[in-house]
Amino acid sequence: MSLKEIIQNRRTFAIISHPDAGKTTLTEKLLLFGGAIELAGAVKAKGDRRRARSDWMKVEQERGISVASSVMTFENKGTTYNLLDTPGHEDFSEDTYRVLTAVDSAIMVLDCAKGIEAQTYKLFEVCRLRDMPIITFINKMDRDGLDPFDLLDEIEKKLALDVTPASWPIGSGRDFKGCYDLLNDSLILFDRTKGEALVDSIACSGLDDPQLDKLLPADQLAKLREDVEMVRGLCPAFDREAYLQGTLTPVYFGSAVNNFGVRELLGGIGAFAPSPRPQKTESRLIQPDETKVTAFIFKIQANMDPKHRDRMAFARICSGKFKRGMKLKHIRSGKFQIIHSPQMFFAQDREMAEEAFPGDIIGLPNYGGLRIGDGFSEGEDLVFSDIPSFAPELMQKASAPKTPSKPSIWASARATGGRRRSARLQTHVRG
Repeated sequence: MSLKEIIQNRRTFAIISHPDAGKTTLTEKLLLFGGAIELAGAVKAKGDRRRARSDWMKVEQERGISVASSVMTFENKGTTYNLLDTPGHEDFSEDTYRVLTAVDSAIMVLDCAKGIEAQTYKLFEVCRLRDMPIITFINKMDRDGLDPFDLLDEIEKKLALDVTPASWPIGSGRDFKGCYDLLNDSLILFDRTKGEALVDSIACSGLDDPQLDKLLPADQLAKLREDVEMVRGLCPAFDREAYLQGTLTPVYFGSAVNNFGVRELLGGIGAFAPSPRPQKTESRLIQPDETKVTAFIFKIQANMDPKHRDRMAFARICSGKFKRGMKLKHIRSGKFQIIHSPQMFFAQDREMAEEAFPGDIIGLPNYGGLRIGDGFSEGEDLVFSDIPSFAPELMQKASAPKTPSKPSIWASARATGGRRRSARLQTHVRG
């Protein structure tokens, strides 16, 4: 397979959202549907339940939130996916901002009951600065939430994006029956009893297909047909070019915790998301199909291995075919380094990377000489741009000076009594 063909089969994307929208749960289910794992973990696992793989740090497991971004690489149907789960909490947003410089597209997860929240809006603005393509996943449809038309209207007005529903929900909350796939004309029924089982879609010849009358209640089918007719009249048809330019977002509905809508989302990423895109430097644009290897460091993580106090630098391959043992120029120092032990990640787990291609994320053992923003090449001096830097935060504490307090009457009495007893004892001893 040629380098161009390999690049076309790469998808490097991040998942962004406000805390508790279901981002890490969606990550687990994408790994499940992608065939990377056999049993999905839970964010707040109890007893024998498996923990979420992307939340491998002890503080993440204790608090039930993502603190550090995680990289998970897996293959499905001939496509290699590099998935980066990012922290949603604003205290750790610096990590997310840097991760967004190393991906080519993003999935924006919204809670159907809350819509666009503060942190979602901030992260979206970072994506907008890079004209990043975004797929929207509206989560938790098995719970009561806002009307789907209100959610689409909010996305369109707050984010100034054109919206195109890729699927449409049938009911919500307790009455949620599933979704109709508008792009592939198929019905996906929701079954709360399936557990980890994967629900198959039912191919249809359109909304007038007679089998829909047998599968859906009459009132919900009538509303589905009415809603879809309205959607197709109000929303533009899906245009992949507009999506790649960052002006249009396809919208999927589902329930990640119940495995619903995730397979369709993964299919959308494979079909629509961009392959590795050109990377900016101060002197020129690096094309991914260039033969010479270039890369940059966007994150440094310490103590990934509990048995060793290691520091790992995360590097994005921008062009060329990287091979283990290559001699690359560390551009900031001007020195050539042999990359002996590059790592490929699956959250905390890792293995030796014999080769890597544009879009891939590899780990470089860092003994103190690597910094965020450093670049590597086969000799050309390139300074990568658009990598955010943050000033250190200085934490200070102010407190009022302590004033000496007067001793209480009981303390004075005890002190006086003690002196008198001591004097009597000395007199008795001398006598």
